[in-house]
Amino acid sequence: MAVYLPNGSTVSIASGYGAEKTISAITNANPGVATSAAHGFTDGDYIDVVSGWARLTDRIVRVDGATTGTFALEGIDTSSTSLFPTGGGAGTGRGITGWTQLAQILDSTSEGGEQQYWTGQFLESDREIRIPTTKSAAGINFQIADDPTLPGYQLAKVANDDREPRAVMITLSNGQKLLYKAYISLSLIPSLTVNEAMTVGVTLSLLGDPVRYAA
Repeated sequence: MAVYLPNGSTVSIASGYGAEKTISAITNANPGVATSAAHGFTDGDYIDVVSGWARLTDRIVRVDGATTGTFALEGIDTSSTSLFPTGGGAGTGRGITGWTQLAQILDSTSEGGEQQYWTGQFLESDREIRIPTTKSAAGINFQIADDPTLPGYQLAKVANDDREPRAVMITLSNGQKLLYKAYISLSLIPSLTVNEAMTVGVTLSLLGDPVRYAA
C-alpha cells in the first residue's frame, strides 16, 4: 500500500509536433505493435495516435522497441479482438517534439468521468437492474497565477484560440507520468479578491482516459 502527495508535480503542454506518419496496421498483442514505414520514431518518443480503434484513438503513448518499419505502443494492450477488432487499428502517429510547462498552478480540480447506467425492470421481476453504459465527459480545472508573460500562459492562450487539441503531460513527484489529449480553454478575466493572488482558469476538456507510465 502506498499513498502519494501531488506536491512537486508539473503540468506541461505539447509545444511542437513532427510530421504525421501513416500507421498501416497494429497487431492484437500486449503491447500492440504498429507498422509504419520510415516512421522515424525512437524509443522513448511520445506520439499522438489517431486510430480506427475507438479505445486507442486520441491517446498519447510512448514508443518502445522501434525498428525501421515498426514500433510498439508501450503499455497499450490491444490483444482483445472484441475491443480492438482485427485489422481496424490503422491510422496515424505524430511525434511530440517539445513541451512547455504550465507554471504557477495554485489549485486543481477534476470533474466528470462518472459512470452512467441504464436502469430498468422486467415485468416479472420485483426489483430494478442497472447496466453500465457510458461515462460522462471529463475535465481538469487549474487556477494559475495571472502572468501573461509566462510561456505556459501564452501557449494556453494559443490553444484556447485555435481550438486544436494538444497533448498534456502531468509528471508526478515520484516520476510517474500521466498523458492526456485535451482541448484547452483559458479564462482571460483574472480574479480580483482582496489579499489573494490574481488567478485565471485553465480547463482541460479530456478526449479520453489517461495513459500512465511508471517513469
